[in-house]
Amino acid sequence: MTPPGRAGFFIAFEGIDRCGKSTQVELLSAALLAQGLPVGYAGVPGGSLREPGGTPTGEAVRELLLHREHPVDSWAEALLYAAARAQLVADVIRPSLAAGQIVICDRYLDSSLAYQGHARGLGIDRVRDLNLWATGGLLPDLTVLVELSPEVAATRAGGLTPDRIEREGLELQRRVAEGYALLAAAEPRRFVVIDGSAPVVEVASAIQERVLEALEVTCVR
Repeated sequence: MTPPGRAGFFIAFEGIDRCGKSTQVELLSAALLAQGLPVGYAGVPGGSLREPGGTPTGEAVRELLLHREHPVDSWAEALLYAAARAQLVADVIRPSLAAGQIVICDRYLDSSLAYQGHARGLGIDRVRDLNLWATGGLLPDLTVLVELSPEVAATRAGGLTPDRIEREGLELQRRVAEGYALLAAAEPRRFVVIDGSAPVVEVASAIQERVLEALEVTCVR
């Protein structure tokens, strides 16, 4: 689904809320930068992206979706995420990949498939079609799924104030975890599934090993 002509490498991190993926994004970025690899995006060596966010449009959508006290229809939610993603791809991800960067993003398209497509019942295929249209078919070269049981994740400290989706509780996170499991099983060549229950350093080591293997294969090709 990814158009030809890209020079860089696109890595997305996925997982339920509080699985530890954001910490692992930072650790992987630092590790790759320390090895002299061109990780980052335009003007930000070693930097990583987050969704929704990464552009003024994306940050405004993030505030609207996660930090406002109002109901949001499930399709409105899916469309807003897709709109923020489209802007991020156009403004940051595609230009960075074209410049040969290794781009790391904390959440991407698969979040919408797991949360809105599966957990909210909109349909994985329908939400996938929407997002492939919005992003021009751009998929990650590698998707790192940090797997953790929702029950364990719920015991971890998060931000100072839970966001709108976190406040929906354990049952939503269970459905999201089911969605991610379905996605990983359907695309085993793109997904790397990592046990997030291990100590942070062990999780980071496992992720770095798998990422470096993928980058080596890409270079050989």
